[in-house]
Amino acid sequence: MELLGFGCILQARNCFALALVLGFFNLAHGFYLPGSYLHAYQQGVELWVKVNSITSVETELPYSYYSLPFCEPLDGVRKSVENLGELLTGDDIENSPYRFHMNVDESNIVLCSRALSERDVAHFKQRIDDLYQVNLMLDNLPVIRYAHAPDSDFTFAVTGYPVGFLVDQAQYLFNHVKFKVLIHENENTGSGSVMASANGLDTIPSGGDQNMPGYTIVGFEVTPCSLKHDPTVSSNLSMYDLLPAFNCEMDGPYQALQVGERVTFSYEVSFQKSSIRWPSRWDAYLRMDGARVHWFSIINSVMVISFLAGIVFVIFLRTVRRDLTRYEDLDKEAQEQLAEELSGWKLIVGDVFRAPRHPKLLCVLVGDGVRLTGMAIVTIFFSALGFMSPASRGMLLTGMVLLFLVLGIAAGYVSCRAWKTLNGGSREDWRSMAWRSASYFPGITFLILTLLNFLLWGSGSTGAIPFSLYLILLAMWFCISVPLTLLGGYLGSKPEHIHFPVRTNQIPREIPPQKYPSWLLILGAGTLPFGTVFIELFFIMSSIWLGRIYYVFGFLFIVLILLIVVCSEVSLILTYMHLCVEDWRWWWKAFFSSGSVAVYFFLYTISYLIFDLHKLSGSISTILYIGYSLLMSLALMIASGTIGLLVSFYFVHYLFSSVKLD
Repeated sequence: MELLGFGCILQARNCFALALVLGFFNLAHGFYLPGSYLHAYQQGVELWVKVNSITSVETELPYSYYSLPFCEPLDGVRKSVENLGELLTGDDIENSPYRFHMNVDESNIVLCSRALSERDVAHFKQRIDDLYQVNLMLDNLPVIRYAHAPDSDFTFAVTGYPVGFLVDQAQYLFNHVKFKVLIHENENTGSGSVMASANGLDTIPSGGDQNMPGYTIVGFEVTPCSLKHDPTVSSNLSMYDLLPAFNCEMDGPYQALQVGERVTFSYEVSFQKSSIRWPSRWDAYLRMDGARVHWFSIINSVMVISFLAGIVFVIFLRTVRRDLTRYEDLDKEAQEQLAEELSGWKLIVGDVFRAPRHPKLLCVLVGDGVRLTGMAIVTIFFSALGFMSPASRGMLLTGMVLLFLVLGIAAGYVSCRAWKTLNGGSREDWRSMAWRSASYFPGITFLILTLLNFLLWGSGSTGAIPFSLYLILLAMWFCISVPLTLLGGYLGSKPEHIHFPVRTNQIPREIPPQKYPSWLLILGAGTLPFGTVFIELFFIMSSIWLGRIYYVFGFLFIVLILLIVVCSEVSLILTYMHLCVEDWRWWWKAFFSSGSVAVYFFLYTISYLIFDLHKLSGSISTILYIGYSLLMSLALMIASGTIGLLVSFYFVHYLFSSVKLD
């Protein structure tokens, strides 16, 4: 049997090795850390702006920049090297015709001039109605613009700029953009290695930006304008020719969207020296959206939850210690008096470790829960250390996917070890358990994403996963995750199973009528874990659905630890309550008592859709939002339920091991 198990694993060794080689190749060529290298540019060196997908908070459907009739580069449109996370999030990074020269101001530059067809006008109007934003990047910095809050002098920064605007029911196009590039001059010279790149020379310093000669880009700002150029002049000009001098002050005449109207796209750029240094160039992005309120809210939430969790933990310890002390005192008395005094959890000693209903499903969920929890802890921990900063675009999701695949060995080990324990030490069906663990949650995730991806394909959104990426994900699943899960299952079936401290009766004990229904207690137990993550959840949802940058991973890691502690305490309390009322069916109840936080999470996502994403338009966008919310809720339920069940199991095991029972 063991040889057969090894054969099942070793049959995939070639595929597994091939996938690892492919993975390391991608890590070397595509899964790099964008923005992790310092680029020092000399005076007059060409700089090229890149374009990303156009996005909107009203539809949540990203589209390619060139899905609109914007000007294309002379040498054609080329996609940039992307990592796995960028592909999964719908980023579509391409080259653009915007060309700068380092520290050289330029103005009135023509990109192209074209007459708008009926289809072009319809596309532009649709994107303007849906409030789509154009997203550009220079040296990995997203472009930002500063806007004024209505009826206030408050200025805030947002990424991108609108495609157009609406005035008196008429739509106008932003066809001229004013760029401002903030640069920091490095006068000292130092050592550094130089590597060739598509946009010039990228220098990797050995001692920081102060040792780099030349200029570093520390800011990228934009001001869009709508201006109607003279078509008789612009139609005779080529790309990068100069237009007659003009001043774009947004006082008209605006560039209207009309069929047959000739639109001229143009730009200007100015460079401004700044005292901002390279390590601080992301501060302007991280200070957006009321960062001070964000920090104080998180600190307040951490303090309140820590205090509340401490009180619950102290009360619980005192209650259990008093009950155990009382029982040990009774155990010293006469045997006939002991039988009369026994009550509560001491009466179900012969049933407390009886196997639950659907034990295989429970073991699979526990294995997947360990995988998801480990993935979350490791990812957030390394993000808090700065390995997955906002500059490393797409690396957070890439790291999560790779960790999910590798942690298949933990899922297989825990699932088969749990099944062996519930099965009385038998290694029977460990392969079946390993296959189920490798297929259950990944299969559900793949099915949901496939259904949602059909909707994205039909809408032509860049958020759709390409078919080639589908094949890559399937190869990674079957060539990395499945073999590792089988290996983990084999390792989990080898060691001795966990022995129960008491014997299980052949006939189940009748459970007395309960004063309160169990489902009500289980549902109410999820309120405390949800309160732990409620404040942080708002900022996470804003980052996912409103395009805001999330960066306080240190606080998120603290909240994650608090969530684990609170889930453990809640599950312990409810398990002890069920044992005290002689209810020995605690396995699934311990799982759902902490896993019920997912119910409140899903309800919160619905309320967020109604009150914060009330501008979300279109049935496809709503279906996508609900589908992704269901998937996240399922993952949260499995992870939090696993935490509660494992802690409750070790508590029950310790509880019945601490007293002498016959």
